[in-house]
Amino acid sequence: MAARLQNYYAKEVVPKLKDEFNYSNPHMVPRLKKITLNMGLGEAVQNSKVIDSALDDMTRIAGQKPVVRRARKSIANFKLREGLPIGVSVTLRKDHMYEFLDRLITIALPRVRDFRGIPKGSFDGNGNYSLGIAEQIIFPEIDLDKTTLRGLSISFVTSARTDDEGRSLLKHFGMPFRQ
Repeated sequence: MAARLQNYYAKEVVPKLKDEFNYSNPHMVPRLKKITLNMGLGEAVQNSKVIDSALDDMTRIAGQKPVVRRARKSIANFKLREGLPIGVSVTLRKDHMYEFLDRLITIALPRVRDFRGIPKGSFDGNGNYSLGIAEQIIFPEIDLDKTTLRGLSISFVTSARTDDEGRSLLKHFGMPFRQ
């Protein structure tokens, strides 16, 4: 069974975007390709148990097992050696992606304290959007008593060619952009 937002995209968003940008073919309409979640863990250099905690949190948030990212180079000033674990990331596609987007928009973002919307200016020029979350505890899957506060970055990769197309796509999905 397809995710709720996936059905919504096919039935509602595609016709709206087709009219808005005068596409002649429905395959020209921008779509969401993937969502990437990344958690950088600089403190993992001193404490290796941080990685285990972050893996658990990211698994709960994303619904699938993340990959441990390791340092490519040694940097003496940061006491970093090549091969040390310094972060975790997960890439969501298809049903997992739409389920996560639905939970992010309807549950997690409204839980942010003093939330006034997400910034409009975080597009990369090609229709892709990046969002930084200061505390991962906005997701209801995370137990505050068993975790430490960490930030996380979320990247939305679209097939849009311009920022306006990408912004319109995300807006039709219900992303609460700032006015």
